[in-house]
Amino acid sequence: MYKLLYIIFFSLIVTNCSFKPVVKHHGVPFLEKKQTLLVVNKSNKNDIKKILGFPSTKSKFDEDIWIYIERKQTQSKVKNLGKMRIFKNDVLVLQIDNYGILKKKDFYNKDDMKKVTIAKASTKDAYNRNAFIYDFLSSMRQKMNDPLGQRAKNRKAISQR
Repeated sequence: MYKLLYIIFFSLIVTNCSFKPVVKHHGVPFLEKKQTLLVVNKSNKNDIKKILGFPSTKSKFDEDIWIYIERKQTQSKVKNLGKMRIFKNDVLVLQIDNYGILKKKDFYNKDDMKKVTIAKASTKDAYNRNAFIYDFLSSMRQKMNDPLGQRAKNRKAISQR
């Protein structure tokens, strides 16, 4: 009887384990191969959409910069407790002119991303808490939330008890 339970238990464990790693894919598949089909000063927007599909994102500042992303993740080894590890991270940046023709093509892979430096400078707030605009807007918010001033009256009555 115990041998049968051991066999069932062992077979459940073995059948639930897979030897192939789980790969999570996000973005355009085979981006590196597909981007070679695009020719600068020859391909247009329709060609780009036919080959790569719609862009993953467009630039916030300029609508004629399209960004395509391909990212693959897999589970790391057992010693890292199955955390996801990125093994492919490709980005394609396309710049398109006013006529819809591809003007510039930049392809970045995982190794290129490590070379990118991020600026440490930051911008300051355009207002501070002592500014007239902040005081005005906060008083307007308070009046919108409590137009008759009932909350202040209720707090005074509670505190006097």
